[in-house]
Amino acid sequence: MTRVLYDLCGLDERLRFSPYCWRVRYALAHKGLDVEARPWRFTDKAALAFADHDKVPVLVDGDEVVTDSYAILRYLDRTYPEAPLLGDGQAEVRGRFFKHYAERALAPAMMRTIIMDLFNAIHPDDRAYFRESREKRFGRSLEEFHSPAKGLAQLDAALAPLRGHLEDADFLDGAAPAGADYLVFGFFMWARCVSSADLISNADPVHAWRERMLDCHGSLGREALRVTDIEGAYR
Repeated sequence: MTRVLYDLCGLDERLRFSPYCWRVRYALAHKGLDVEARPWRFTDKAALAFADHDKVPVLVDGDEVVTDSYAILRYLDRTYPEAPLLGDGQAEVRGRFFKHYAERALAPAMMRTIIMDLFNAIHPDDRAYFRESREKRFGRSLEEFHSPAKGLAQLDAALAPLRGHLEDADFLDGAAPAGADYLVFGFFMWARCVSSADLISNADPVHAWRERMLDCHGSLGREALRVTDIEGAYR
């Protein structure tokens, strides 16, 4: 059976940086499922017309087409129940909390810190689209929005509950990683792939967790291409 994940790429097709796609890549690895991660760019909307969608991730699993990272994790649990990601009932509700926490608390702080690195990591043909769409969203230029000092302070505060949890457990889901970890860690992979910014102190429990996550599933995250690996790409 053919399984394809449409995965956002940057100025090099091997540079994959979408936090939402990273959630799915880790979830697939957790399930032991092989996938072709097919490169996709912001302006290639026509390539996703079959899914009636204009954003990634899009997972094609045989005859099934699933969009949205959280919906994909739920689909994987229904279709491949071994090694649950989110579980049912209260467990799934907890996973939904981590989804919203990552998207509404962590992502804005990271974005403010790495936005210009992100812009430079995007394929040149996508930069006009990215600038126009994000400046409309932020109500200011990328350069005006970019404030590493404010972003890092915001991130430090946002990480407090995560920090407290990780003082008592190796992973958000306990002794081993699962859906909650992947929902949050996708954003750390996003930052890692496009920027060399130090987001957290080496002494922070979150840093130790991030290192463990990088080594999960055969060092899936650690071996991923970073923009700093591309000669002449990082400014």
